[in-house]
This record gives sequence, structure tokens and C-alpha cells, in this order.
Amino acid sequence: MSKSLNLRSKGQTPSVQISTYRDQHFKGSRTDQDHLLLLSTTLYVGNLSFYTTEEQIFDLFSRAGDVKRVIMGLDKVRKTPCGFCFVEYYSREDAENAIRYVNGTRLDDRIIRTDWDAGFKEGRQYGRGKSGGQVRDEYRSDFDEGRGGYGKIVLNKIRTRDT
Repeated sequence: MSKSLNLRSKGQTPSVQISTYRDQHFKGSRTDQDHLLLLSTTLYVGNLSFYTTEEQIFDLFSRAGDVKRVIMGLDKVRKTPCGFCFVEYYSREDAENAIRYVNGTRLDDRIIRTDWDAGFKEGRQYGRGKSGGQVRDEYRSDFDEGRGGYGKIVLNKIRTRDT
């Protein structure tokens, strides 16, 4: 579970606090990123099934407010969904509602998690793992059908061992 910054003095309720996670590839200072997060209308959504569709995400997140767009996270090699997306709202208030009410709900039998994002930039829709997907899926040793089975690096080791 991620820790949260104490932003009550800035008028935020605990359920919409900014987490301590920061994008290591952000172009700018930590202060710049923090400022953008405080004003952001964009959410990162994680732990999605590889089979969850853009329409399903749009339908769920539209319950919290007016969604501007959904950007699906893609495996940078295969260009297929890899378990995350960005949801952009027209207003901060609607994005806060999503953090409050959609975070931790189930979609395609998976508990999804939401976090603030400093704003989508082209290229961020691609997984950053060595094999194209998300880093967290590279080394997974348990079988997770909704996220492509075993982790790709672990699967390669199994294949090598069996040959």
C-alpha cells in the first residue's frame, strides 16, 4: 500500500490525497511534478485485466463524472493492452470523485487502483518493461490469467529449463 502526502492543509480530503509515487521518467523537478499532480484531471489506473476494453473503462469511470478520454496502456512491442490506462476528466472535481468512489472497485474480476497522474504525454501509453509490457509483469512467478499468465522473464526461464 502506498503512503500518502499530507495535503489536508491544501484542502484535500484523505481519500483524494496525492500518493508518494512519482514518475521516474518525468521531465522536470519533483516540485514541478507535485504542482501538476495537485492540479491534474488525469488518473493512472492500474491492475487491469489485459482483456478489459476501453469501453468498459469509459463506462465505469463515467459514473464519477464527464470523461474526456481514455488512453489504454499498450505493450510497446505487440501494441496490445498491458494492464493499465490513463483516464482524463474535464474537471478536477470529477477526477476526485473517481479517486473516492472507483478506486478499489472490481472490473473484470480485478480490484483496480487509481492514482493521480501529472498529465498524459505521448509515449507514456507504452509499457516500460524489457519485453514491452509493464515492469511488474516481467518477474511475476504466479500464474495470472487476466494479466497474460506467468511473468515474461519467468516464462522464458521455464521454457529454457524445459528444453
